[in-house]
Amino acid sequence: MSACGSCHLSGLRSPDAKGLLQNRTRTVAIVGPPNSGKSTLFNRLTGLRQKVANFPGVTVEHRVGRAKVAEDSEVCLVDLPGVYSLSPRSEDERVTRDVLAGQMDGISRPDAVLLILDSTNLSRHLTLAAPVLSLGLPTLVILNMADELRRREGVVDTAALAHQLGAPVTLVSSIEGEGMQAVYEFLSGAISVPAPVDLPAVYDLPGCRKWAGQVGRRASYRPPAPPVWTHRLDAVFLHPLAGPLILAAVVLVVFQGMFTGAKPLMDGIQWAVAGSGSWLARTMPESAIRSLLIEGVWDGVGSVIVFLPQILLLFLLLGVLEDSGYLARAAVIADRTMARVGLQGKSFIPLLSAYACAVPAVLATRAIENKRDRIATILIAPFMTCSARLPVYTLIIAAFLPDHPLLGAFVGTRAAALVGLYLLGFLAAFFTAKLLKSSVLKSEPTPFLLEMPPYRWPTVRSIGLRLLDRAKIFLWRAGTVILLVAVVLWGLAHLPLVNGQAPPIEESLIGTLGRTLEPVIRPLGFNWKIGVGLISSLAAREVIVSTLGTIYGMEGEAGSQALAAALRADLSLGGAVALLVFFAFAMQCFATIAVVRRETGGWKWPAVQFAYMGSLAYAGAFMANLIVRWLA
Repeated sequence: MSACGSCHLSGLRSPDAKGLLQNRTRTVAIVGPPNSGKSTLFNRLTGLRQKVANFPGVTVEHRVGRAKVAEDSEVCLVDLPGVYSLSPRSEDERVTRDVLAGQMDGISRPDAVLLILDSTNLSRHLTLAAPVLSLGLPTLVILNMADELRRREGVVDTAALAHQLGAPVTLVSSIEGEGMQAVYEFLSGAISVPAPVDLPAVYDLPGCRKWAGQVGRRASYRPPAPPVWTHRLDAVFLHPLAGPLILAAVVLVVFQGMFTGAKPLMDGIQWAVAGSGSWLARTMPESAIRSLLIEGVWDGVGSVIVFLPQILLLFLLLGVLEDSGYLARAAVIADRTMARVGLQGKSFIPLLSAYACAVPAVLATRAIENKRDRIATILIAPFMTCSARLPVYTLIIAAFLPDHPLLGAFVGTRAAALVGLYLLGFLAAFFTAKLLKSSVLKSEPTPFLLEMPPYRWPTVRSIGLRLLDRAKIFLWRAGTVILLVAVVLWGLAHLPLVNGQAPPIEESLIGTLGRTLEPVIRPLGFNWKIGVGLISSLAAREVIVSTLGTIYGMEGEAGSQALAAALRADLSLGGAVALLVFFAFAMQCFATIAVVRRETGGWKWPAVQFAYMGSLAYAGAFMANLIVRWLA
């Protein structure tokens, strides 16, 4: 018996040293329950050689990467969604089952499987082993978190477990890199066809749980002692009164840290963008190309790039909270609130991911079995303040609100205003959910079951890869969508030509469009330039910043500081507050509309969603402008 050991090959048939190592690149699927460390292992094996994609014909995401297993060979790894079973109760489970069975269109059946199980929670996670092993694919069973198992005095006999499962078993710590040699040996071709023994006849959850318990006992599995600090911290973090207060304090610290911590890097990027733009302006002769490059690209795209440090700092702090295990506790605290509006706890994870982007949040609702709960979650997800709104919020708040201490040195007025906007979006989602679940989407409540991981120290590698992925997404949008909009706006601002010259911007095509829209938005305190920004932001919310940067850049106001000063001159305080409220409520994103249509199977719900959120945004902005003007 051991708490750590090498790969055991007991119970195998047809040993073949060459295994699946053929001329073509082999595909290995990574399967495991949520919170088993599956993604950490995938990141360790693939490093930066990975990407996110959708399966053909469905909206379920998976990650694909390449792992080098020998000097001249590598394998393709497919990180499948985390599941507890292969029974198709949710979209995740159906897709995972179809991929492993070779029934997914456009994807061949995997050559082998890495089955990741949490060694500290083996009694529960072993239930997935039975249906996976029954598929007959060469499978390596990886018992992850070996370091925790050993530290907390847990024991498992890997040789006995391999004999019970009829598949090789190895103990690994994907965080520490412990035991990875056995994984590379398996991937390089030292594999065999499994010969499962004593698998349950029916793969329902009760049958698998009973079987898993028997297998664990025969493998002398002794679960590790509960982590002392987990119980002590949970007594505080999950306290009915202290828990919500601590969560509120954590949120305040996160947003204050975003404003103060990112400022030096933002100033540096702003200096680089402004300096490079000035240098180009001096070195290039006066021409349409110079105007396009400086006024369109540099002033448009550069005005958005400056917010990259702030967005990355937000994801850094959220990553620390998630990897440490605290966000799972936040889900428990939030469940008490969500139950009051008729939503189940499974809605929390999609809504939480919506703070990054509404598109993956809508996709994440596929784990919700109840159709009405799923649609309700889809409809309220865009109210969560996504990272695309952050450049808009930061620009307006920094332009109109001085940063003064509010709660000593810990929280300032700007951070408090940002928290208020996040809270505003949450309240809109809360009341919308209450409205939906008490009328057209009413359904019976379901219990919330969540497997809470122990508290852990986040790893630099895991968080670093996450930040790199987020930076790539942000820069890709800046280099494609935002760049395209900036170039189109520049073109519309220079047409129609008058005597061979560009017209004044107010008389250009873009100015005419903005002035046509202005009577509709004037009650909100907006001018025609804001109107143009609202139209362009349908491509992506943050595009309004580049739009205003392009427009004001043509008027000689280049740079984010100059843009803030121009907004203060053009907008009243009521109009600025109204713009913040409008973006808190409006569904300014074509990508979200498209994915809602795909997930709901038609245009009915996205049309209702767009009209409802647009009406709420207009009414909220109108009231905000009216109230601020009255107070002023």
